[in-house]
Amino acid sequence: MTTYALVGASEFNSEQFSARNGAGAFDAVIAVDGGFASLAAVGCAPDLAIGDFDSLGYVPEGVEVLAFPPEKDASDMELALGEAVARGADAVEVYGALGGRLDHTLANLQLLASFAERGLTVTAVGERERIAFLVGPGELCLPALPCGIVSVFSLTDVSTGVVEEGLKYGLDGVALTNRTSWGLSNEFIGTPARIALESGTLAVFLPL
Repeated sequence: MTTYALVGASEFNSEQFSARNGAGAFDAVIAVDGGFASLAAVGCAPDLAIGDFDSLGYVPEGVEVLAFPPEKDASDMELALGEAVARGADAVEVYGALGGRLDHTLANLQLLASFAERGLTVTAVGERERIAFLVGPGELCLPALPCGIVSVFSLTDVSTGVVEEGLKYGLDGVALTNRTSWGLSNEFIGTPARIALESGTLAVFLPL
């Protein structure tokens, strides 16, 4: 599997990124506008910098750059996701896409769900959580953890056949809509867990 890291301009979990990058988890790293500064702060030169660079304030030099005008119909993150797919990425880990402006966070969650629905394996990493995007029919098997919060939300109008096993609260083939808090704050209890669904798209919030 070819995995790209995308680093946006929002809150950046440098510790998680540096650990994964140091372990050779990424085939390429893309700086998304202001994410270039976040990468520079941890001594990482990206393989590509993309965006209109209004957040960064200048166009980077010394790396491959895809520059766009600020007046455009797609966000920098959407352009970066499309470019990662075009270059052969099967999976992306996205940093700097959560926190900061709430409208940016919401836009990014919608985008990441959209690309997951196209077959891309997508994970977003924040300061305290990671978010996996699960498209039905599918399942996510989780290792046993002694504690930690798991929240599951539908990003489609309805997600059917939702199952949660091995957690404090079980679900068995229920329908979750995007107008409920039902999936909020489940808990690990020290056993392996499984989340599955028949149709729809779920955002699964997991502890780091």
